[in-house]
Amino acid sequence: MMPRRGPNASSGKWREKGGLGNRGMKVIENRALKDEEKMELQEIQLKEAKHIAEEADRKYEEVARKLVIIEGDLERTEERAELAESRCREMDEQIRLMDQNLKCLSAAEEKYSQKEDKYEEEIKILTDKLKEAETRAEFAERSVAKLEKTIDDLEDKLKCTKEEHLCTQRMLDQTLLDLNEM
Repeated sequence: MMPRRGPNASSGKWREKGGLGNRGMKVIENRALKDEEKMELQEIQLKEAKHIAEEADRKYEEVARKLVIIEGDLERTEERAELAESRCREMDEQIRLMDQNLKCLSAAEEKYSQKEDKYEEEIKILTDKLKEAETRAEFAERSVAKLEKTIDDLEDKLKCTKEEHLCTQRMLDQTLLDLNEM
């Protein structure tokens, strides 16, 4: 038996085709959604990539700037190193000359050693004399302080005596006036 072909049969095929069309639309819609999600994700990744690129550019510029500074420092350091090497050569020459002078001084050391012993003895004698002079100076300072105190005391007594004498003189003058008025 063959299937019947009638209006229902062809509408069934049509329904099947419509069903396939709907499925196809859903597949396309799903793909479109997935594509949209991918695009959104790719846009986010693009923004992140741009941000990373900008950050990398900034870091590159900073590193380039630091490199210029370091190259300048290196140049100055090399100049200082050359100067230091030159000074080192000068110092080597000075050391050679000093070594020669040291040999001469070593020869003269014995002579000066004897003079040093003599001077040490003189210093000891002078130190003893200095101590004796300091002791006498301290005694003299104490004596001066005592004399100054005595002078201050005598000046105070003189002042009091003058004041007493002045008072006595006034009293005598007053007495004379009183006697003359009588």
